[in-house]
Amino acid sequence: MLDTPDPCIYSGIRDRAMLHLAFAAGLRVSELISLLISDLQLAPEPIIRVMGKGRRERILPLWNQTTQCLRAWIEVRASSQVPELFLNRHGIGMTRSGFEYILSKHCRKAALNQKSLSTKRISPHILRRTCAMQTLQATKDVRKVSLWLGHARTQSTEAYLRMEPSEKLDMMDSMLPPSVSKGRFKITDKVLQMIDPKNC
Repeated sequence: MLDTPDPCIYSGIRDRAMLHLAFAAGLRVSELISLLISDLQLAPEPIIRVMGKGRRERILPLWNQTTQCLRAWIEVRASSQVPELFLNRHGIGMTRSGFEYILSKHCRKAALNQKSLSTKRISPHILRRTCAMQTLQATKDVRKVSLWLGHARTQSTEAYLRMEPSEKLDMMDSMLPPSVSKGRFKITDKVLQMIDPKNC
């Protein structure tokens, strides 16, 4: 879905940069649309300065692919006098509803090739939550996830990391290496005894 926007047209370059940044930085929509061109630094080290809830500022390093998408956007954005980083088709700052429309449009387009997306509602919050899960997987540290997302307390972060059992199974299914086929699990009497509540 992140790579659905056409990288050869103005709106596609902008959409790709917005989607990649929203996902990689785990931004709230309000944070994404309020970013200023001055908040982005591409050299010497690519970073983005984000002003979150409660005027808490955080500075995040940018992934290589996100940096490439942002470089492409800065090139076509030209020298607009508008301070916001992302502009709508009228040349003014992107709105919340504008970003939600763009996300929905590219989700529908991605669902043509990835059928499982057609049954899911991908919201900006889902992008942020997925970023949280990936950051936890990479760092194994809830505190680092909390800092990345700009949460004041780790309790807020823990809520992001809770999943329904069916969501966990879906996530595990999607992470199977292509060369590994699914097997069958036959439950034994010993396992049944272990999970029996009477034995706990």
